Order: sequence, then C-alpha cells, then structure tokens
Amino acid sequence: MSTVIRTERSAQTLAHVPRLLGYTPRHALVVIPAARSRTMGALRVDLPRGTGVDEAAATCIGMVCRLADADSLTVIVYAEVFPGDGLPHDGVAARDGLGYDDLVQAIARRADACGLALREALWSSGARWGCYLDPEFPADGLPVPDLPVPDLPVPGLPVPGAGDGDGRADGAHPWDEGCGVGEHGRDAASGVDAHTRRQTADALAAVEAAVCALCDGDAPGDARVDPRALCATCRLDDLPALYEEALGLDPALVDPFTAALLIWALHRQATRDVALLQWGGAAGDGDAAADAQLRWEAGQEYPPELGERMWGDGAQPDPQRLAAARSLVHALAARAPVDRSAGVLAADAWLSWALGDPAGAAEAARQACDLEPEHPLAELVLSFLAVGHVPGWTT
Repeated sequence: MSTVIRTERSAQTLAHVPRLLGYTPRHALVVIPAARSRTMGALRVDLPRGTGVDEAAATCIGMVCRLADADSLTVIVYAEVFPGDGLPHDGVAARDGLGYDDLVQAIARRADACGLALREALWSSGARWGCYLDPEFPADGLPVPDLPVPDLPVPGLPVPGAGDGDGRADGAHPWDEGCGVGEHGRDAASGVDAHTRRQTADALAAVEAAVCALCDGDAPGDARVDPRALCATCRLDDLPALYEEALGLDPALVDPFTAALLIWALHRQATRDVALLQWGGAAGDGDAAADAQLRWEAGQEYPPELGERMWGDGAQPDPQRLAAARSLVHALAARAPVDRSAGVLAADAWLSWALGDPAGAAEAARQACDLEPEHPLAELVLSFLAVGHVPGWTT
C-alpha cells in the first residue's frame, strides 16, 4: 500500500510542476524547495554537461540555502531519453542505469551537508517517469499518467492554460504591481519611430550577410555585402572593446549599424553572456568571459566564479554600469526586429534583476519567452523570481 501511495504522490508532484513554473520544462533540472512541507516555488536550470555535475549540485543547493525557511527539496530531471526509451540523454554514463544519477547523488550529498532533506528525486522523459530514491520502483519507469493539472492554488504563480498555447498566463505577474506598461522591453518601441526601426532592421540584415561572408566566404545568394556592415562586423574581433564602448553611447543616438551589431551579439548566448558579465563587472571581465566561453566550447570547465555572477553571487557590481547597460538594452529592444528580440529582452531581464528591479525583470523575461518559448536566460530569470531569489549584492 505504501508503494502505491508514494507512486501517486510522486506523480502528483510531476503534475504540479507546470503550475509552479508556468510551462513544462525540457532538458532541465527542476528544484522545488519547501519549508515545513510547503512548496516555496520552483527553480529551473540547464542540465550540466560533462564534468559540471558537482558545480551544478553546489549551485542548486546554494540557491535553496539562501531561502531562509527552506528545510527540504525535491528535484526532478527532465531529459528526452531515459531507461525504457533507450540510452541516457547525451550518452551520460550513469550508475544503476538511471540517466543523471551522478547529478542526483551529488545533490543528495550537498543537501545532507547543509542539513536539507531530499524528499524526492524523480526523472521524466515526457513519455515515462521514475524515481531515483525508491529501489522498488521499476528501473525503466512507468508511463506518464494522464493526470489533470491540480486545482490547488499556488499563490502568485500563473495558471497553466490561462494564457496562450505554450501554457503561459496572460495575467499579471506577481511582481508587476506598480510597473506601468510601456516602461520595459519592446513596449518602449512607442518612443522609436518606424524609420529608425526600419533602418535598424536593414542594418541587421546587412550585418548577418557580412558575418556569413566573413565566416563562409560568400554572402547569401552571392549578394553584394554592404561595406558598412563589413566594417561593423570586424568589431566582433574584440567583443569587450565593443561592449565597453557601447556603455558610453547615448542610447537614443546609437547609429543603425552599431545597434544592429549589438542586437546580433545579444541574440546569441555565447556573446550575450560576455556582455552581461562585463557590464556587471569591468572591462577585464569581458576578456575573461570571452576566453572562458571559448574554452567551454572546446570541452573544458566553465570557471565557477563567472557562473556564480550570473546567479547573483560575487562582488558588488557598479550600479552605474548596470544602469547604463540596461538603458542601452532598453533602446535596442525597442528597435530590434521581432524575430531578433528575444535575446535582447532576456538581457534586459537579467540586468533589471541584477539592479533589484523584479517588476522590470519579470516583464522583459515574459516578453522574451512569448517570442521564444523556453529561452534559457529568460527562464533562468523567471525561475529566480519564482523562488524570490535576489542577487546577493542587492541585500
């Protein structure tokens, strides 16, 4: 009987996750902290690659420890393939045949060391689900039951199905009170004329053609490459210099090709992270972040001190640098073509969060996810907000 009860409870936990996050996660680790058995929200992070298991576990437990009342947690691993479906996702070698078992064990060790109880550790592939902690649970899992979304209210969180097709709600975010529409993200476009937006869109198309020409040796369709775009694209050779110069620009007077180049860079995770780490630190941090990104792409570990800053840990940033960066990104979001806006809006969300403005962060992150569902950085910011996590430097 106890096994049946546990199975039903675990299945209900899985059914609750879309309500807690506002969407159904994929290829992610979801951490659900609790205080005296009361759920405190949910945090979604990307699954680690290669040797980043211990760092991921330390980061997740560190986040839970920063919630003063948290005394336990549940973790759920979402991946495309698990036992019963085939090999573990990404070919991760896992003990006992369960994908990401090493990650769960690392989380369990860290939780125990911090006095936190690991209540449940589940996995879901979409088609099947299972439990890491119950040795009697079938190793190949069980089919995902067709359970209704629980009706139990979760204060301050969106109701799945109340919004558009991706499960996001159209209603107000709990941090939206007092935040007037038109202050953040693409809503700021009301202050940018159509001619400026058209110029920026044309410049961005030219920059993308120039990047193609420089990287592949020819432009799309052998079209002529605008020499102004080629000149602008060459500035990507020194990203930190580009980002540092951008901080000194008047956001309202950025020329179309510089705006297009920045939009192009912020649309891509690798180059966007360099910008955020530099704007949240100093010019030298951009060099370190660019070097770390190249090393990570070559299979080396990403420096934990850089990753921690994205999570709100580390030294106090210069608020004037962050504010200047956010003003710039606001202006870029207003000028960017819709299909190139998600990355800029996500950067806007992180900068707002870093400045202690949860309302602005929520608005920009939600707009980014409306344009690009499951945008990693936007979802990260929304996860921070869902559990009330704020940067250490704002407390």
